[in-house]
Amino acid sequence: MQRIAIVDPNEATRESLRGFLLSVDFVWLEAECARYEYFFDVIHASKDSMPDLAIVHLDSDKQRALQMIGEISVKYPKLQILTISKDHQALLLSLQRGAKYFLTDPVVLEDLLSALQRSVGESASNNGDSGIGSQGSGGFARQVTQSSVIAILGSRGGVGTTSLAVNLAATLATEPENKERVALIDLDLAMGDADIAIEVDGMDNISIADLARNIERLDMNFLKRALVKHAPTGLSILRHPLEIQDMAVIHESHVERIVNLLKISYSHLILDLSKSLLPTDLMGLRLADTILLVAQLELSSLRNVVRLMHLLNNTQENLGDRVKVIVNRVGSEAVEEGISLKKAEEVIGKAFYWQIPNDSKAVMAARVAGQPLVKANPKCRAQQSIYGLAQSLSGKPMAVGTDVKKSPWSLFGKR
Repeated sequence: MQRIAIVDPNEATRESLRGFLLSVDFVWLEAECARYEYFFDVIHASKDSMPDLAIVHLDSDKQRALQMIGEISVKYPKLQILTISKDHQALLLSLQRGAKYFLTDPVVLEDLLSALQRSVGESASNNGDSGIGSQGSGGFARQVTQSSVIAILGSRGGVGTTSLAVNLAATLATEPENKERVALIDLDLAMGDADIAIEVDGMDNISIADLARNIERLDMNFLKRALVKHAPTGLSILRHPLEIQDMAVIHESHVERIVNLLKISYSHLILDLSKSLLPTDLMGLRLADTILLVAQLELSSLRNVVRLMHLLNNTQENLGDRVKVIVNRVGSEAVEEGISLKKAEEVIGKAFYWQIPNDSKAVMAARVAGQPLVKANPKCRAQQSIYGLAQSLSGKPMAVGTDVKKSPWSLFGKR
């Protein structure tokens, strides 16, 4: 938990800054002060529980504020200082006096969160905590990790994109280190159904469309209220618009801001994309660290994999490098068209990253029950495979010392 003290004689900007900080779950507002001349005493009085970061708004009296920063940086060299001002020259002078970070006024929430994360990382490094924020009055420590954004794109409708998105997200959410820190964003704006693939709490009318309409005043509190929770796993879901016509209010810039805000508090974000490649989908692909392209062993799906790879390889960001092709429902006579895994890989010009076996009975039963496989049938073949996929995407080693013939991972290791 990052302890913060703020000083700003202007009540309006101080209230705004307080509101921002109270919406961030990894900081603790230790103290606030309305007079520059008293702030040194505030810091000195709390020396037994020294704040990790002092935030100073300069504009009420730049000279007095800069003098105070110089005194604090000499007396308490380990205390990090972040300054805020409309005056760029004043910000540069604050850096010369000992401030480490600065933001221009008016403060944008994303920029503040980014600065706070850098400060947390610096504090952890100084304390030898390897990414663990110091423990403050909040009574717990917060691990600061890099958020992973995984976009899931189908090669056509019906290949199991949403099923994979929901079950992968739920599986990640059940890992102890990810508790309450995995979110699924339903970007299939017209026909999404992630919120009915599993039963969730809080079925009120807040959706991604409501966030888009209020994007200018979006903060972490509003954003988190929009997320509905699947209580058994702790997975959070941001739903698609409830009315199809509302998808028109959502633009790619809205998706970018929402994802960037969620990255501050969540370890994993799963983006369930539509098949239409709308601008919102393309933004999701650009924001993703990993793109899972879901295919099946049938001609139309494999043809579209080739077309999609051509598109992604020719983007400015060369998104093709982020793509991992997942072949779903392996072994299904109803789906496969006599195409072997080896032949399919030759067709798409790329090795499959993962294979998920056909387990339609277990998948359908879980969907009818409104539960992800990790809760409804954790030992079924499909869930064992998805668990392995989650482990792999998290950089965790596979189980060792198991019988290959009996191991669930042999399901996707064979050719």
